[in-house]
Amino acid sequence: MQRAIEQARRALEEGEFPVGCVLVHRGAVIADGRRAGSGRRRPDELEHAEIVALRNLNRLADDIAREEITLYSTMEPCMMCLGAIMLNRIGTVVYAYEDVMGGATGFPRRLLTPLYRDSPVEIIGPVLREESLALFQAFFRRPDNVYWRDSLLARYTLRQSRPPEDGAN
Repeated sequence: MQRAIEQARRALEEGEFPVGCVLVHRGAVIADGRRAGSGRRRPDELEHAEIVALRNLNRLADDIAREEITLYSTMEPCMMCLGAIMLNRIGTVVYAYEDVMGGATGFPRRLLTPLYRDSPVEIIGPVLREESLALFQAFFRRPDNVYWRDSLLARYTLRQSRPPEDGAN
C-alpha cells in the first residue's frame, strides 16, 4: 500500500485527485498507475488509477496468473473500476480510504449478473487509511481545486480529524 500512496502523492503534486494503485504478483510490483485528467475543465473520468494500472498490466506478458494478483488502491474502487478488476480476474483488492460517494465494494453482488456476481475477488479495507485520508484532505483544501468541490466526499473527508503526525495526544 505504501507504493500506492507514493503514486497518489505524485498525482497530488501534479494537481490530480490523489488516487494511486499498484498491482502485486508474488511479492513484486508488476504494474502501477495514478489518477489523471481530474484537473481538466471537463474531467476525464476514464483515467482512474485502477484503470491506468490495469492497462499497464495488459501490456505485460499474458502468462501471469491474474487470480494471484493483489491490487492496492488508495481509494475504494468505484463501480467502473471494480467491474474492470473483476473482468481482469484480479484475485484481491486492498484499499485505503472508503469512497462514501462512489465506492462499489459494498454493493450486494447477489444483485449482479453472473459475470460479476460470480467473481471470486476478495475485498480488504481499509488499510493505511490515515495516510490516504491526509492526501485527500490536502487535495480538498486546495483553493484552486474544483474537482468534487463541495461534494459528499469532500465534506465527509474534510470534517474528519487525523491523529497528530508525531503520535502525541
